[in-house]
Amino acid sequence: MDDIKLKLKEAESIAVKLFEETQSRKLIVAGKDEKTLNDEIFNLAKELFHIDKHWHKRIVRCGENTLFPYKENPPNKTIQKNDILFFDFGPVIEKWEADLGRTYVIGDDPLRHKLKNDIEKAWFKTKEWFDNQTELKASKLFEFAVNKANEYGWEFGGEIAGHLIGEFPHERLEPGNYQLYVHPDNNNNMFDLDFNGQKRYWILEMHFVDRNNKIGGFYEQLLN
Repeated sequence: MDDIKLKLKEAESIAVKLFEETQSRKLIVAGKDEKTLNDEIFNLAKELFHIDKHWHKRIVRCGENTLFPYKENPPNKTIQKNDILFFDFGPVIEKWEADLGRTYVIGDDPLRHKLKNDIEKAWFKTKEWFDNQTELKASKLFEFAVNKANEYGWEFGGEIAGHLIGEFPHERLEPGNYQLYVHPDNNNNMFDLDFNGQKRYWILEMHFVDRNNKIGGFYEQLLN
């Protein structure tokens, strides 16, 4: 494992621990609004891991807000007794980015639990397929992710299915330029080296939605 991947995996492992600690401390409860939980997670990250920089603007979404992709800014909602939430962790740890997405269900509604389970299975099925490729256009990975959502009976909810990850801030492009994203307009080979001749590392993100029932799920982490 090269040094860059090691740093990224270490950062991701801390994001996983942060999510686990959020659960073990029973912070995810009905009656609490998204902003309060978001602030509690920021404080927990600082307390446990001395993290004071996050490259995400928002960590928590619940209920109908889980339908919206990252770029949207839906209003603050309160967690319900039977609810679905997704978490999008983006801590910066010693200048290295983590990007971890997880879905969490409160209550025993079978549809919400199915969405949570399906999106996790679909993520790993997609990674398994990716790992067997030696050359791959980002647009083809996006197409595969959309088809995987449909295969499980859901709609793909995001305009991208992943992006570059690295040392903060990672490679940036102008707005509207999707060449470093898993996007239908990106026909570049994901295995190409970066501008410095180094291997690129990618996040795979899956966002499945059911617009009729107004629920969504999210799962993301390092792809390669």
